[in-house]
Amino acid sequence: MAELTASSFLPLKGEKRWAYLSREKTIRVASTNEDGSIYLSPLWYVVNEKRIFVPLDAGGRHGGNGTSGRPLSALVDSGDEYATVHGVRIHGNLKLVSDSKIVKLVNELMFDKYFYVDHPYAEKYFEFGEFVGRQVYELIPEKMIGWDMRETSLPTIPEKRDFPAHIQDRLLP
Repeated sequence: MAELTASSFLPLKGEKRWAYLSREKTIRVASTNEDGSIYLSPLWYVVNEKRIFVPLDAGGRHGGNGTSGRPLSALVDSGDEYATVHGVRIHGNLKLVSDSKIVKLVNELMFDKYFYVDHPYAEKYFEFGEFVGRQVYELIPEKMIGWDMRETSLPTIPEKRDFPAHIQDRLLP
């Protein structure tokens, strides 16, 4: 019998998965250093046309690790309780984006997702990126595994039925 996991029992797939990835703000990337140790950090990212883009400052290790052929995994997750846990785990690699039109688009999408007009840190974020040589990488998934416990969980709501006397906390006034 196959192992039953949240991703096999309550998968997050297809358009729902891409909508979720587009909406969430943090991706946790774990890449493998040359010595075999793991480098892990939370990063910002954007999704465009089912492609995941991650801007990395030039000093970041993930760029070199992710393009080296060594293992790379990423996780986007959310939820505070069992009934609300959902996420996507990604195994893949990174590819440096050299197309200036895509880099410009990614910067525009980053502004739209994380900032707003006159945001106090927007200008500083983009200026710092230019100063340190920020580059855009595409996260190319080889495998994506998603789960969504919210699919089976229903919030408790008041009932308007006849219940035994010991069930008073769910009755409408």
